Amino acid sequence: MEAGVHYGYSRTRRHPTVTKFIYGTKDKVDIIDLEKTVPQIEAAANFLQGLGASGKTVFFVGVKPESRNAIHEVSSLLKQPYVTERWIGGILTNFGEIKRRIQKLEDLREKKASGELAKFTKKEQLLLQREEERLNKYFGGLVGVNKLPDAIVVVDSKKEHIAVAEARKSNIPIVAIGNTDCSIREIDYPIIANDSSASSIAAILGILKDAFQG
Repeated sequence: MEAGVHYGYSRTRRHPTVTKFIYGTKDKVDIIDLEKTVPQIEAAANFLQGLGASGKTVFFVGVKPESRNAIHEVSSLLKQPYVTERWIGGILTNFGEIKRRIQKLEDLREKKASGELAKFTKKEQLLLQREEERLNKYFGGLVGVNKLPDAIVVVDSKKEHIAVAEARKSNIPIVAIGNTDCSIREIDYPIIANDSSASSIAAILGILKDAFQG
């Protein structure tokens, strides 16, 4: 409650699949039943604990501004891949092409570090720098990834519906924090909670992080 995990959206935005997780409505705003959210967090944590103990890979996905810092912090501590900018379609369903872009970014980084780019003209160096910045923006969190993840953790499954759809199509388990406007039909480990508060997101991701670390 201190982190604001219980705050939902207006009743008019409620998705039918989350009705049983609503404690009540105050001033037309749904209040999430934390006694039902806690077991969901525990189930997701137990699942991730197993993955962490087995050395598996998990993608952390959270593009909305409220989630970026927490996603970056948690994934960095766990040394796991992450996406905090726009989800590029095909990251899971067309991984071969995405892998080529990641390798291109890695190649540019290596050439920059070795001073190899100095042989190009200033104009060419500028173009290569812009390409590196663009690739880094969207794929920087995926550097080093050479295979599909064993699971994904998503903040706001409605906003990240493309990531959810791709994971489902690729048979990749999904852990998702979703507010009262989210459907839980396609989610393996749903966590009904406030997904628009940095404190709420950080609190839940912190628990999941600790579980993954074991």
